[in-house]
Amino acid sequence: MRKNWAVLGIVILGILLAGCVHFVGPELPGGSLEPAAPIGVPGAAFAPDQILVRFKPGTPFEAMAAVHAKLGGQVIQVIPRIDVQVVRIPAGRVPEFVRAYLTEELVEFAEPDYVAVAYYVPNDPGYTNQWALPKIQAPEAWDLTRGSSTIRIAILDTGIDQDHEDLKDKIVANKNFTTSRTVDDRYGHGTHCAGIAAAITDNGKGVAGVGFNTSLMNVKVLGDNGSGQYSWIANGIIWAADNGAHVISMSLGGSSSSTTLKDAVSYAYNKGVVLVAAAGNDNTDSPSYPAYYEECIAVAATDQNDAKASFSNYGSWVDIAAPGVSIYSTLPNHPNRIGTRNYGSLSGTSMATPHVAGVAALIKARYPNMSNAEIAQKIISTADPTTGFNPPVGRVNAYKAVQ
Repeated sequence: MRKNWAVLGIVILGILLAGCVHFVGPELPGGSLEPAAPIGVPGAAFAPDQILVRFKPGTPFEAMAAVHAKLGGQVIQVIPRIDVQVVRIPAGRVPEFVRAYLTEELVEFAEPDYVAVAYYVPNDPGYTNQWALPKIQAPEAWDLTRGSSTIRIAILDTGIDQDHEDLKDKIVANKNFTTSRTVDDRYGHGTHCAGIAAAITDNGKGVAGVGFNTSLMNVKVLGDNGSGQYSWIANGIIWAADNGAHVISMSLGGSSSSTTLKDAVSYAYNKGVVLVAAAGNDNTDSPSYPAYYEECIAVAATDQNDAKASFSNYGSWVDIAAPGVSIYSTLPNHPNRIGTRNYGSLSGTSMATPHVAGVAALIKARYPNMSNAEIAQKIISTADPTTGFNPPVGRVNAYKAVQ
């Protein structure tokens, strides 16, 4: 296990390097990675001016500093617990710097700081029937347990509306890892997912949340344009795990695998957290990360007939499906990118994911000693049949899962 003083030392090293290293960097031949669009532009493959690096265990600080000085990188942050350094480089030169760091014997890995995007397909905001709740037998589940305010779902997303009538009293923690100036939701996606998972229920207002009495942690890892760097997401996962999250709900994903993201997922999982992630909306069996990682429950989407949603990803790596078509939930009560305020309908595996997260929270409330692996197995093994998936995958059933 890496020692705390090592992490502190690397942070100090990063500060020193950021202040004194101004090298241009190596000149190497072209590579296979495509140039990244500027961060903040939807569709950017990776951050254009930084990469992620981890040195081999036991590497002295002086040796790390020498490598950075040689190559021209500036350490601007160290992701805690997994010792990954976020390294600033000249903009537009990610491929050559990744290759340069990989040639160094002391470097364990180097990779781009990939960008993930929120998974959703906007739909008719006038849809007012929460068909998904009776479909997954949530009312029957609530007869057995209405969850507990001591159980926390961390929503890793674009933020949560801070004063929404159906959410504000559920938020017990806020943290922002993005470059946005606010922890609030200026996009709309995170607020919608939060309402599905745990909107205030039985209060005569708005919508019901699957988790009923479950509390919410707002962990902003996607910016106000709906995209976010893997380093933001990794930081969010680790922070949520360290600050009391029982379930982490991630309605986001990217097409690139990442050691940094994988290590953050493993860290949270080893702390007993249930991790739930969207499978993606490309109607393909290609992996989406972090959902593809073994420690995550990968969630596909179904329609009102328990058939595969036309957009939903599928494949042997997908663990469960949940309602994800025309899902009515909360939206910010202020201007946002989605365009509709207060309540509305959206579609996507993003909407399916918090349904599963809410069920996981109900199970944890009723069986507090159940492990994250046991909760995942219970959710998967009690699912109802669906159609259209190859290979077949079940649709979550809250009532069966909490029995």
